[in-house]
Amino acid sequence: MPHPSLYGLYTITDPDLIPADKLVDTVEQAISGGATLVQYRNKPAPRETRRREAASLAMLCGKHNVIFIVNDDVALAAEVGAAGVHLGRDDPDIGAARQALGRDMIIGISCYNDIERARGAAQAGADYLAFGRFFPSLTKPGAVPASVELLREAKQAFSLPLVAIGGITPENGAQLVAAGADMLAVIHGVFGQPDTVLAAQQYSKLFVY
Repeated sequence: MPHPSLYGLYTITDPDLIPADKLVDTVEQAISGGATLVQYRNKPAPRETRRREAASLAMLCGKHNVIFIVNDDVALAAEVGAAGVHLGRDDPDIGAARQALGRDMIIGISCYNDIERARGAAQAGADYLAFGRFFPSLTKPGAVPASVELLREAKQAFSLPLVAIGGITPENGAQLVAAGADMLAVIHGVFGQPDTVLAAQQYSKLFVY
């Protein structure tokens, strides 16, 4: 059953853009600007740092009734009481994640530009499907490109929420929402801007509530 709140601005943290001592305050600014989901992503940090940061963000998101998920780490998501986990190609499979987290937890899957991978993920019980990169990305410049037409095809093929990612700006994001994206996943477009609240607001305006 698709999660009813998987709609709107999907923000992803980046330790290169957010100083550790500003993490909670900066994410709270994004939430004030309209972010409806926060994904914690900090691959190089030590385990204890990641546990502490994820726990702080889980508490913050709970306070604001915003979805909080963890990138890659199923055990960490369970430990801090996250709402779910996002998994890529090299992460645990959906079945293992579901067994560890339970049936009510959100499991999102990176599908890149692969409609067949998305089909397999949907059949395995994913809660949302993420496609991209749609535009040149500062975070992953070598990521495979995905087309707007692929997004339209996915909208016809799947009843699950669709997430678009990769180089998305307030200016180019409207065409992705029109093509079927339920959420726009953003890193630099929010956390790399001088005014986090204003940046988040610019994306939030693309969605009709």
